[in-house]
Amino acid sequence: MYNILICDDEKDIVNALKIYLINPEYNMIEASNGQEALDIVSREDIHLVLMDIMMPVMDGITALTKIREVSNVPVILLTAKSEDMDKVLGLTVGADDYITKPFNPVEVGARVKSQLRRYMQLGGGNIKPDTITIGSIEVNDITKEVLVDGEAVTLTPKEYDILLLLMSNPGKVFSPKEIYRRVWKENPYSSDNTVAVHIRHLREKIEINPAEPRYLKVIFGQGYKMEG
Repeated sequence: MYNILICDDEKDIVNALKIYLINPEYNMIEASNGQEALDIVSREDIHLVLMDIMMPVMDGITALTKIREVSNVPVILLTAKSEDMDKVLGLTVGADDYITKPFNPVEVGARVKSQLRRYMQLGGGNIKPDTITIGSIEVNDITKEVLVDGEAVTLTPKEYDILLLLMSNPGKVFSPKEIYRRVWKENPYSSDNTVAVHIRHLREKIEINPAEPRYLKVIFGQGYKMEG
């Protein structure tokens, strides 16, 4: 599954692009300005960005410049015919391609496929496998089944999402706030200990000795990680 971010402040254009790119292999994510796009790229696994240049809050060129500081994801700019200088500037600061409005549906599909193929061939993107295994823990993200030592374990939806996030990024430390934002899809309250409670329950289900966890480790003052 490829995650494609469509960023445009005109809802009609976003909807049109979603129709042009309808494909069971594509998961469409929307943003209405450059700041939203930057935030999404920073926290999600995005494989391609379609982004307008003229937008409120943060324009496409500024957003592209900031995205290039954290990611090499392919970016295709959406431009008007009169924005020739912006096209040149966009390509200069890191755009991979551009599409001129009004869009040709066939051209949109072809350019997206081309950039995705190039990105994956260069090893820039990670399409996550259906099954992730670390030690004796196995997670199947199609069936949502979790096995520990071959035995099925029942998790709540949030426990599952936390486990999947950590197992998809072995060794990476996630702060409680980052886990909350990714799993609950909203900003946490400063004093909220929701993540800590879920981590404790998760340990009780996947660790032989929850008091001395083998897999789900706490890095004091920083957060949690899954030991690979």
